[in-house]
Amino acid sequence: MLKRVFVAPDPGMLRLRSAARAVLGVGLAVTVCGLAGHSLVAAVIGGLAALLALFTVTDTTVRGQAVTTALLPAVGFPVLAVATMLHGQPLARDAAFLAVMGTGVYARRWGPRGHALGVFAFMTFFATQFLHAVPAQLPELCTAVTCSLVVSSAVRFGLWCYERRLPPAAAPAPPGGSGLGRTTTRQAFQAVAGGAFALMAGQLLSDQRWYWAVGATWWIFVNTASRGETLVRGFRRILGTVLGIAAGGAVAIPLHGAPVPSAVLIAVCIFGIFYSAPVSYTWMMFAVTLMAGLLYGLLGVLNPALLVLRLTETGVGALGAALAVLLVLPVTTHATTDAWIRRALHCVHACAAEAGARLAGSTIADPAARVAELEQLLGRVRLSLAPLVHPFSPLRARKEKARRVLALLDDCAREVRGLAAVAADPVASHDDRLTAACLRVEAAVKALTTPRTEPGTAAAAAVAGRPEPEPAALVHLHGLERALEELAAPLHSTRPSPLVGA
Repeated sequence: MLKRVFVAPDPGMLRLRSAARAVLGVGLAVTVCGLAGHSLVAAVIGGLAALLALFTVTDTTVRGQAVTTALLPAVGFPVLAVATMLHGQPLARDAAFLAVMGTGVYARRWGPRGHALGVFAFMTFFATQFLHAVPAQLPELCTAVTCSLVVSSAVRFGLWCYERRLPPAAAPAPPGGSGLGRTTTRQAFQAVAGGAFALMAGQLLSDQRWYWAVGATWWIFVNTASRGETLVRGFRRILGTVLGIAAGGAVAIPLHGAPVPSAVLIAVCIFGIFYSAPVSYTWMMFAVTLMAGLLYGLLGVLNPALLVLRLTETGVGALGAALAVLLVLPVTTHATTDAWIRRALHCVHACAAEAGARLAGSTIADPAARVAELEQLLGRVRLSLAPLVHPFSPLRARKEKARRVLALLDDCAREVRGLAAVAADPVASHDDRLTAACLRVEAAVKALTTPRTEPGTAAAAAVAGRPEPEPAALVHLHGLERALEELAAPLHSTRPSPLVGA
């Protein structure tokens, strides 16, 4: 699991650059807050604001990212004011917290911007509980957040804006008609229900640190779209928290809040959060938990009992999330998987069609953009299939099917990348067989995404009688056809359960 973080592909060193920039942005933001004379509490909330702005804002264009970042205070400051003013009114505070939680999940339906604003709103409320902020501190806190967002934005959009040299990233929206459009509504109810359970159980454990249980429930719901995804994410969160608490006991407690080594280790944790997040939620949670322990050390309240309480509260939050996704308007793993696989297959066809058009002489066809979109979609497919391929999954037959599907979709992606590379060659010549091969790819995709198609018939017919591949483009197209043909069996079989087209 740890090895995967360091050997996972990092095209263009984007994860490395993102992590290094985060350390720089957050570090400069906290430094400026300190130079401005802000208190430790204000510096912490300013650093958190900078971290969230760099981590959660994922619009497809630099301009969109800048707009979303500028909107963060619009949702953060009202929430910050409400949270501090309700600090001494538990019932009103709890109701407001759950309302922010439900609204934040519901906002995901508006894409990356809604997601970022929802996370920022929730974490602003959470941070006021973590820091025990009161109304008298509100002006200083707002100033620190503003200052930190300005500094981190200067780093992201000015000093180190590597995204300007990259093609616009693809942000795959949930495919229409699949039911995923209603997922945010269902999950909003689930989050509130799970959050209410976590809040009540968390307060029974501790009337001071109960918010950790609610935070655990919240982050388990983020970036999930089915009950299976949520349950797997809950398991990984607990595992990451256990590892982080063990590290906190071995590292953070002996430091006794020493400023310099604590600051250095917090910077390492920030790097770890950004570098591991795209490939391992467990190790991201390890870094988050260790960072929280170091912050508690700086605040002078860290001890072994607090770490044990942190783990217990996380377990309560994970239980709340699990009960909510199982009992409240559940979204099945199959429904989500079906939608994302269909979307990925259609994108495979679009990639082949764009490449074929480019090789035929079109100057506007752009397979590279479709390849980037396919990579994003395959990430969603992997996330959706994670419950089926998890080591603890008891459904062995479906586990093998899911692994086969992932392997063949990876084959499709590899062939599509090769095809796009050939199409990008300005001296690549047109071959009449490319059009025929692209049409066969279209037929194969249609066969795979049509309900109740007999496995191996339409897809096999689509590749029957093809000519021997000679040019490089045809090599990749024929490899793509073979992968699509082989996908028919695991996607359309009915025993014990199909993955697509049931």
